[in-house]
Amino acid sequence: MSQQELAGLFGLLDIHPEDAPGCADLLAGEPTPGVVDAIEALQARLGTFPTGNVADRGHGEFEWIEALLRFAPTVHAYHLGLGISPRVSGATLADMGLQLRINRRVHGRFGLDTWGWMTLHMAGNLFRLGRLQFHLVQEGHRPGQGAGDGHLPTWELGVHIPEDGSLSSASVDASFDEARQFFAAHFPDKFVARATCDSWMLDPYLAERLPESNIAAFARRFTVERCTDAPTDAVYFTFRHRGLEDLAALPRDTSLQRVVLQRIDDGGTWQLGHGYLSL
Repeated sequence: MSQQELAGLFGLLDIHPEDAPGCADLLAGEPTPGVVDAIEALQARLGTFPTGNVADRGHGEFEWIEALLRFAPTVHAYHLGLGISPRVSGATLADMGLQLRINRRVHGRFGLDTWGWMTLHMAGNLFRLGRLQFHLVQEGHRPGQGAGDGHLPTWELGVHIPEDGSLSSASVDASFDEARQFFAAHFPDKFVARATCDSWMLDPYLAERLPESNIAAFARRFTVERCTDAPTDAVYFTFRHRGLEDLAALPRDTSLQRVVLQRIDDGGTWQLGHGYLSL
């Protein structure tokens, strides 16, 4: 890639200076067979509305980083072809730069241990709309007037919460309002019935301990159907610390930090709340 092409790509993906050299080195030569295979896997999913990450095909972390970098302009063009604004496409793909920065905080080096998460963005059905990300997937079937079996597909929005920015009620309201308009405009044939969220933030324990917090207000939007154990999620997303080792060294400066660690100190286990809300 030329320097001008690199600058354009790094701007699109919000690659910061500390990660730009590592990305440039990966793009300096021709892609290896592993990178080509990873790109082909991404291409096969584009526009197919997958629900999960690309399966591990035996490629290394840096092969996936290179594949994601090389494939991002294709996804951007796909977005624009659907009439999606450059602003929304850019905000969506900028998660690549954010994930690289998070990796540096977690591991102290250039890398992307969340490469699987970024493969969802590259399928073209996950979008950053204001404060939140929304992942459009088929949920099931509902009665309708469709051809064949007499049912129409029902779609839902998986809600994800990037770490940057305030989770204020106003910002969340604005994000949901934008999502309703966005998907009706760009995917009018996809009937979106509800939004779902699977997050440690929906663990009822958190709202009980911090009832006046923005997180509790966010969680109250959802009906939590069930909870499943996720012992490390609260620690990772609060501190960007992998695992449950060396917790005594973590700060307890905020009420959230104290609640997360105190539950573990008391022998408790953090959970994922699986919730939904009607749209």
